[in-house]
Amino acid sequence: MKKIAIFSAMMCCAALMAGCGNKSAEAEKPWIVDRFDDVKVIRYEVPAFEQLPLEEKILIYYLSEAAKCGRDILFDQNFKYNLAVRRTLECIRENYTGDRETAEWKALEKYLKKVWFANGIHHHYSNDKFTPEFSQAYFEEVVATIPAEKWGELEALRPEVIRSIFDPEFAPSRLNQAADVDVIAASANNYYGEGVTQAEAEAFYAAMVDPKDPQPISYGLNTRLVKDEKGNLKELVWKVGGLYSPAIEQIVFWLRKAEAVAKEPQKSTIASLINYYETGDLREFDRYNVMWVKDTVSNVDFVNGFIENYGDALGFKSSWEAVVNFRDEEACHRTEVISKNAQWFEDNAPIDDRFKKKEVKGVSAKVITVAQLGGDCYPATAIGINLPNADWIRKEHGSKSVTIDNITYAYDKAAQGNGFLEEFMLRAEDRERLAKYGKLSDDLHTDIHECLGHGSGQLAPGVTGTELRNYSSTLEEARADLFALYYLGDEKLVELGLIPSLETAWAQYSKYIMNGMMTQFSRIELGKNVEESHMRNRKLIAEWCYEKGKADNVIEWVKQDGKSYVVVNDFKKLHQLFGELLHEMQRIKSEGDFEAGKAIVEAYAVKIDPALHQEVLERNAALKIEPYGGFVNPDIELVEKDGEIVDVKISYPADYTAQMLHYSKNYSFLPTINE
Repeated sequence: MKKIAIFSAMMCCAALMAGCGNKSAEAEKPWIVDRFDDVKVIRYEVPAFEQLPLEEKILIYYLSEAAKCGRDILFDQNFKYNLAVRRTLECIRENYTGDRETAEWKALEKYLKKVWFANGIHHHYSNDKFTPEFSQAYFEEVVATIPAEKWGELEALRPEVIRSIFDPEFAPSRLNQAADVDVIAASANNYYGEGVTQAEAEAFYAAMVDPKDPQPISYGLNTRLVKDEKGNLKELVWKVGGLYSPAIEQIVFWLRKAEAVAKEPQKSTIASLINYYETGDLREFDRYNVMWVKDTVSNVDFVNGFIENYGDALGFKSSWEAVVNFRDEEACHRTEVISKNAQWFEDNAPIDDRFKKKEVKGVSAKVITVAQLGGDCYPATAIGINLPNADWIRKEHGSKSVTIDNITYAYDKAAQGNGFLEEFMLRAEDRERLAKYGKLSDDLHTDIHECLGHGSGQLAPGVTGTELRNYSSTLEEARADLFALYYLGDEKLVELGLIPSLETAWAQYSKYIMNGMMTQFSRIELGKNVEESHMRNRKLIAEWCYEKGKADNVIEWVKQDGKSYVVVNDFKKLHQLFGELLHEMQRIKSEGDFEAGKAIVEAYAVKIDPALHQEVLERNAALKIEPYGGFVNPDIELVEKDGEIVDVKISYPADYTAQMLHYSKNYSFLPTINE
């Protein structure tokens, strides 16, 4: 299951955000530090860092170093030749002495920026391979000018690099989830070895699963599945002494530093994570997760490891990621209220009583300030996280949810005054409602999605949680989104003092439906299907509600001045439809109903009307708004005097290229090809 709700950067409302600490002198600093293709790169600040105790700042420094050491792992997981492509392009970038003002050179530089941003040659959201805007002849001409001694092992890999960049038929998609293909053979990710088929992988892991095991491990989570010389399947484990060992050893080095300065219970939690990295034992990973979720007292917190399985169509393999953060005390009130009332929300959810938890355990939620992003959370990140992912841990021990306030603040500052709502939202009253309640509705949607949505419900006896296969990510995100959307429109939130009125919910509803049925398509190449799980989830919900509400005109398409708009006419009936769909989503998950899950995803979540798609792309292009956003990390440095650490300083670089080159030089530990 996947527990991160990706934030749609283009959907930021223009309202100023409150409660994010001191933003002094922000007018003098650029929030957007780079723009290229469909991406804007944003600076984020870490308010209140200077006020932390010295020992917590030191802990953040060590955890931040660990967060940067796994960068190469993600590149390699995404595609076998990503490191070869990145290092080749970086070698060119650093050593080419020719004309850097030509159109083709600018195109090559842009391509490298895209590779950095996506952690590889495939788009971070659409999964399609980038098309270079420079020719192979130009590339080879530039390569020929670089002295031979600069290339090292990269020279032997040049044919693979050229094929990876210029052959459109080679590895065209990092993740292909189409219903009629072998999703392993059709996907370029590096989670499975040459010749491994979908049927073989499914059978391999099905044989491992014991449906009677009350505490099943996350089979295949931290391995690459390959064939040996005899054609037999085997797993290569990502651990110290195994695959990715050079990078994992560096991660462990900094985690040991963190362990030395951490206090209990966090000290023991970090020790368990280190043991997992050293052994690759997934039982130890579960032990770490239980310890981590029970630690609700540590101010500084982190995520580090092989966590989310969005990148694997079968949902077994997880990408490496890291986040370092600390608690935002001022902003935590709403999440505390939600956590304290978790049982009420579970008891009153519009789902079958058989699938409700009789006792909700260990639900904790907080608002955090991120200090460092790494791996699959960098440069693009989420605004909400809910972990751990194992259903049995969530049932027996609970989950931990966070909303990342300084990231949403940075997104919002970068989006102000861009004209997006005026272009795509027809009714002035909807825009005014968003201006008034948009920030609050966004925050609560994320809070409930992460804190309650993912942790709600339970599996039927005998269901393992693996039955939904390549549709599990989309269906799980839809279930969590529906839980949040449904309860946003419940008077209980007014009673709890979380919203002033249901107008807050209506603000979210109008924006959500517009995004799901229309504006998110600006992030997809014309003619392509929706592939990314969160985008599929939003389209599924919006399109299903549109169809089911047609008789009552709940949602309506309106044409005005030659432009298409989608409007919500009946918010209360839409709230009811959210409840009905949530009922079905929970049933599908709890019963492991693969056929029903497949049918609803394929019917509502995948195909885009080409005429509407063309219109959305043209209107968005006219606004000159990049649909994707990501970040440069702050720099965190130790200040020492007479051999002792006396302070930790934080600064905010505004040069995306310089940070990427710095990371490639100082945090690149893996061989170019990892087998």
